[in-house]
Amino acid sequence: MFGICNLSIVPIRFEPSDRSEQVSQLLFGEHFTILEQDKKWTKIEIAFDNYIGWVDNKQYLIISEEHFNYLNNSPIVLNSDLIEYISTPNNILTPVPLGASLSFLENDKINTSNYTFDGIKICGKKEKDNLIKTAFMYLNSPYLWGGKTPFGIDCSGFTQMVYKINGYKLLRDASDQATQGEALSFIEESEPGDLAFFDNDEGNITHVGIMMNDNYIIHASGKVRIDRLDHLGIYNVDTGRHTHKLRVIKKII
Repeated sequence: MFGICNLSIVPIRFEPSDRSEQVSQLLFGEHFTILEQDKKWTKIEIAFDNYIGWVDNKQYLIISEEHFNYLNNSPIVLNSDLIEYISTPNNILTPVPLGASLSFLENDKINTSNYTFDGIKICGKKEKDNLIKTAFMYLNSPYLWGGKTPFGIDCSGFTQMVYKINGYKLLRDASDQATQGEALSFIEESEPGDLAFFDNDEGNITHVGIMMNDNYIIHASGKVRIDRLDHLGIYNVDTGRHTHKLRVIKKII
């Protein structure tokens, strides 16, 4: 069985319970495989990044395998505004955030509600220097564990969405993103758009941000913010101390 998200933002839980932590989110139009189902909860695997978690049965629509494969093979079309609306023929509006998926709107057999979208769409791979422009759209977004939108986002959700909007695929968690790309030997080799990863005292990757010019970094910590980066890690000018210990910088594109 397969499904598609028909709501703005749906929490993905670690366990099948409303009390369980949110580990990620489904945005409008994202499709997925259904792995398991009970009376209230469904275990899913997102098609885009193979992320697995639990969603409420009332917060998605079932689609056929044919339509799932259609979406898998279609170009990824996304909303490129901070917030937009889709509408039905009787003028019922649904807000959709930056990065919401719109690929299914062109298929009448999937788009059974006859949704229309009049906002700005984005599709295809963009130049690397566009990554920072996209990242600035999330500036000052509050930190939210498992979040993927300008209304709340975590560090790896931020990097994943910035890359996705520009036509590139990153995995969901920082530790998984750290397995992608080519490692750089020195900060000085990095370019704007490269990813910097940070570890904890046990050596586990726990944080990621996007490199900017002149040893600055944009990342989600409390909010999406810009800080200095040196060989020790991220230096927070507000607190006057290093907050994250640098592990590696990787070139993804």
